Amino acid sequence: MPESYIQKLFADRIGGSKFGKETKIYKFEKIKRAKAAARKAQPNVELLDFGVGEPDEMAFPMVVEALKIECAKPENRGYADNGIQELKDAAVKYMERFYGVKGIDPVKEILHSIGSKPAFAMFPSAFINEGDVALVTVPGYPILATHTQWYGGNVILLPLKEENNFLPDINAIDKEELKKAKLLYINYPNNPTGAVATADFFKKVIEFAKKHNIVVVHDAAYAALSYNGKPLSFLSIDGAKDVGVEIHSFSKAFNMTGWRLAFVAGNEKVISAFGHVKDNYDSGQFIAIQKAGIYALEHTEITEKIAVKYKRRLELMVEALNSAGFSAKMPQGSFYLYVGAPKGAKKGSKFKTAEDVSEYLITEKLISTVPWDDVGHYLRFSATFVAKNEEDERRVIGEMKKRLGELELEF
Repeated sequence: MPESYIQKLFADRIGGSKFGKETKIYKFEKIKRAKAAARKAQPNVELLDFGVGEPDEMAFPMVVEALKIECAKPENRGYADNGIQELKDAAVKYMERFYGVKGIDPVKEILHSIGSKPAFAMFPSAFINEGDVALVTVPGYPILATHTQWYGGNVILLPLKEENNFLPDINAIDKEELKKAKLLYINYPNNPTGAVATADFFKKVIEFAKKHNIVVVHDAAYAALSYNGKPLSFLSIDGAKDVGVEIHSFSKAFNMTGWRLAFVAGNEKVISAFGHVKDNYDSGQFIAIQKAGIYALEHTEITEKIAVKYKRRLELMVEALNSAGFSAKMPQGSFYLYVGAPKGAKKGSKFKTAEDVSEYLITEKLISTVPWDDVGHYLRFSATFVAKNEEDERRVIGEMKKRLGELELEF
């Protein structure tokens, strides 16, 4: 079949005429293929999947029941546009009760989003012109960076290093690049490192943003999953609302991943710009889902129960990994363990990258992880593996410990 003229019409931002012809295989596709091959080669061996980055359980029954009730009401059938006021009101009360954040205007300083991912994609639409710069932490979630580049902007990557407690060194950024910078993306508790930010770090970020006229976008998807004291919101720090916004997702805090619901709170002008862009992209999330979200926000004991489960699992996983030679530490937030990758195994295998290790673990022992080679070589183990109950959790982690021990990894 001759090549279609359509091949010549693709936008340069997605590859132009070469779109779809890229031969490079990205790591998540490699993992997917390796898992399929391992299952085929060893069909009678259980795959231990510690690579999944989403909750392993459904939303709590009463949240589901709230949806059932609300989706049957005719007044909830229409377009939601930029969201219902009831959700905004509930989100403001939630921020004050759960994070101690006061003074958010429920009309001008908060908006819902169809999940947090679209919100990150939309911010460059509001702020980035050709040649402008976005500052983005790495390793991390690439969406804001991708869309910055699509608009002709440039991305400066801020490495998260273990010696800096996985906090970016904002004072090391080139001064000429800072003159062009408009957005700073940060994410704490952090995916994939599990690191948390301190109040002092947030204060430095606020001072930095004011000095260089930069908008801060804080990804708080994991903020509610905190294991050492009260969860910390960027907006709880004086001056934060002057420089930026914070995005809260229902996915991790309430097991509502597929429901696609989030909210953005903070600076009025930033919220206004986000709302303007959003209004040109979507017509809002189904109102019944927003009302179920209200129920969740009013029942934070849901999050507390979820956090107890993840903490229990993470503590067991730390012990299991360390028994195999890893240097795992209990994270202060999120549901991830981020550990230095081994350099080899006594059976003769040598690893140059974390990707090599990840593929080896799947192939040899059907243990799935996510590799990160952006700043050093690390593996991410998630506590969201599927288990029926506490007893089954211990069985799965015990099996992981046994299989890793058999490999005799070298560090």
